[in-house]
Amino acid sequence: MVILCGGRGTRLQEHTQEIPKPLVEIGGMPIVWHVIQLYAVQGFRRFLLATGYRGVLIERFVAAHEWPPGVSVECVDTGLQTQTGARIKLLEPRIAGEEMFCVTYADGVADIDLEALLAFHSEHRALASMTVVRPELQFGVTELARDGRVTGFREKPRSEHWINGGFFCFQAAVLDYLESDSVLEGAPLERLAAANELRAHRHEGFWECMDTYKDAVALNDMW
Repeated sequence: MVILCGGRGTRLQEHTQEIPKPLVEIGGMPIVWHVIQLYAVQGFRRFLLATGYRGVLIERFVAAHEWPPGVSVECVDTGLQTQTGARIKLLEPRIAGEEMFCVTYADGVADIDLEALLAFHSEHRALASMTVVRPELQFGVTELARDGRVTGFREKPRSEHWINGGFFCFQAAVLDYLESDSVLEGAPLERLAAANELRAHRHEGFWECMDTYKDAVALNDMW
């Protein structure tokens, strides 16, 4: 299980000038702790944290925290400026021999059923599965008739479009699609899609991404 923990979190500068984004707290615990728990309670036991910006602070948290029995959490420094896909590529020696591995970000939480995701990935036999979600829009929507009459309002509805929700399953061969400068969300996923090797797992339940200070406040309120 790979968790991408290396970004600067520039849209969270209220917090990330002093600590890395994965250590921003939700309910008194770093968000990366919540992400690990999401997987651990569903049976995952080995976690590789691909660190970068202020990674030493993440290492200190991991070393100081007592994890559930059987759960191992290892931090791997993948560089300050390294892109997401390249961070995964650098972990290749540590995931060698694994037929399949999972990847997620350190800033997204959801009530996702990981057993269902794994079953979906196993059934379609393509190289990659990407969880997609329909996020709640930031603003309310005004509904209009063709003549311009306002017919109603909807407060922050869900988007009609699906976006990358950040919970991936990859066959080992996906590593061949990654380079030393790869942005996972760019060329690698595009190439996998073009080769008919990428499938979307639709998640309709709870999903939130801590992208901004406002998101961090909202998640703490939810907690």
